[in-house]
Amino acid sequence: MIVIGIAGGTGSGKTTVVRKIIESFNEGEVAVIPQDSYYRDNSDMPLEERQKLNFDEPAAIEWELLVKHLKQLKEGHAVEQPTYSYLTCTRLPETIHVEPRDIIIVEGILILCDPALRDMLDIKIFVDADSDERLIRVINRDIIERGRTVEMVLERYERVLRPMHLQHIEPTKRYADLIIPQGGHNTVAIEMMKDYISHKLRL
Repeated sequence: MIVIGIAGGTGSGKTTVVRKIIESFNEGEVAVIPQDSYYRDNSDMPLEERQKLNFDEPAAIEWELLVKHLKQLKEGHAVEQPTYSYLTCTRLPETIHVEPRDIIIVEGILILCDPALRDMLDIKIFVDADSDERLIRVINRDIIERGRTVEMVLERYERVLRPMHLQHIEPTKRYADLIIPQGGHNTVAIEMMKDYISHKLRL
């Protein structure tokens, strides 16, 4: 088993990189653990307060549960991955059954922030992109998937996304084994990464 961590700013192209890794291997060889599934449950708070929470800082993630699940997968045990709703800002009752696979991908903006999780990653990747490119992707995604207006997205970008990126995400580049500029469009870097993964699996 090889465990790959894929970090990078919101809208950097992490999802595209993950998809291209999955497409390169046989069905059932890869399991993906999204950091976003492990946001702390805030159902005890009123909705208005939940909507003001900062989801772009490490304290928003239940790292203990994520690390526990990753350990269980590495030991050959299946886990019940939590699910999270951005609309209600709460953890949902449904879970996703995840079986151990040859390749485990842990993906999320903050995954290189946590030392315990970082130590469990065999390959640490940081997907990089210019800030204007990331903002365009965030606007498109949040309007379509999260029901926000352009004004809401821009306000949140200035108030939360940009400062949190500079404070928490950008500095974790130094932990990366590989930095992929231009996100999923960098075919050379992605091919090198896929070749390396295949090589490690054969050892």
